[in-house]
Amino acid sequence: MVFRNLDVTAKAGDAYAIIGPNGAGKTTFLRCVAGLLAPASGSVTLEGGDGERSVGEQCHYIGHLNGIKPALSVLENLQFYCRFLGGDGDIQLVAERLALSELEDIPAAYLSAGQKRRLGLARLLCAHRPLWLLDEPAVSLDQASQDILAQIVADHMRGGGIVLAVTHTPLGWETAETLDFGRLVLEETEDAVL
Repeated sequence: MVFRNLDVTAKAGDAYAIIGPNGAGKTTFLRCVAGLLAPASGSVTLEGGDGERSVGEQCHYIGHLNGIKPALSVLENLQFYCRFLGGDGDIQLVAERLALSELEDIPAAYLSAGQKRRLGLARLLCAHRPLWLLDEPAVSLDQASQDILAQIVADHMRGGGIVLAVTHTPLGWETAETLDFGRLVLEETEDAVL
């Protein structure tokens, strides 16, 4: 059992920075919310969401890997994200927002680690999802790229979106609450409500 007695409620416009030591269950928690792992007991719900779709279908989950196709160009990766996710995002605007416009024709394999991370994060803008689950989103990002991410997150929150982000470093998101997994007590599991 990684954690018990976890009851988390996030409202529209909320962001949580999930902190704690390695092995505390932060990534496991995100994976449970995304529907990638089934909790031993309890449930995850998205109140006000699309009742026909699971919570996982209504979220963007960005884990440790960027989820990009190295042989495809930046533009081709963005086109893939939009098609695959059923989005109608303006690909040129997405590239511009993530400072990828000048790299559109470059194969993703040749990008720096920070550029690859920005390309992976670009899918957040390719299709609307009310819930964003981000595992170490600022890894490999320089300060300018972290500022871009902070602005994208702030825009999502202003639009009523929810963000849960695992981090070991301060994200600089002024309105983010902190959920400290290092302080959780192993007790009886309860529902997690989003």
